[in-house]
Amino acid sequence: MPTAVHDPLLVANRLRPLLVRLARQLRRETHALGLTGGQAALLATIHSHPGIGVNGLAASEGMTAASISGHVDRLEAAGLLERARAGEGDKRRVGLRVTRSGVRALEDVRRRRTAWLAQRLETLSPDELRRLDDALDALARVAEVPL
Repeated sequence: MPTAVHDPLLVANRLRPLLVRLARQLRRETHALGLTGGQAALLATIHSHPGIGVNGLAASEGMTAASISGHVDRLEAAGLLERARAGEGDKRRVGLRVTRSGVRALEDVRRRRTAWLAQRLETLSPDELRRLDDALDALARVAEVPL
């Protein structure tokens, strides 16, 4: 049901529960692969920033280094990431890297989530799909994510 006046507060009240539900459904697709949504997000961040340290990862995720360390330990034990010395300059600094298995897991997550979403989008009419596609640039600006 379209709003008579496109008031940002009214639009936000309609959009928020849809985004929450969509995110929940996409997380379920991740769980089917044996990963949590949080683990997949951490792997994606590490993959995008190879060599990032635990402190940097914690800062980027808005978590404490202590809580991130536990997640990193579990991902390392699962063979999805590895710790590596950063280099000659500081032998104490350890960077994180996604392993080949971790990259495959990320690819599987993306593929499964995309397939789930594409299947639902197929239920839309061509006009609905076009309008949704037209709204993606605006949503990307709101989310501060480049498309």
